[in-house]
Amino acid sequence: MIMYLHNPRCSKSRLGLEYLEKKGITPMIVKYLDTPLNSDEIKQILTKLDMKPTDLIRKNEDYYKKEIKGKDFSDVELIYAMAENPKLIERPIVINGSKAVVARPAEKVDEIL
Repeated sequence: MIMYLHNPRCSKSRLGLEYLEKKGITPMIVKYLDTPLNSDEIKQILTKLDMKPTDLIRKNEDYYKKEIKGKDFSDVELIYAMAENPKLIERPIVINGSKAVVARPAEKVDEIL
């Protein structure tokens, strides 16, 4: 089962979902702003993405600019910040088993299908 971490208000997230549906794939949709991920789930996703926490953070978010930018945070602290402020998490994320991608552009999902 393919999991899709989705923010319906984000145009890139909607495009990614449309891309999967055009390929005949109906993923399990997780609206992560409504049901935030916990720290352990974020760690697992980072492993599947092969990314560091700083690479998964949306740097244009107000919270990032006010609370994180220019400060020295550990990976654990950044993961905690994402768990507490899910808007910080880059989107959309597509997970297929042990692999995941940030589907920007949507075609990146082909890497894990």
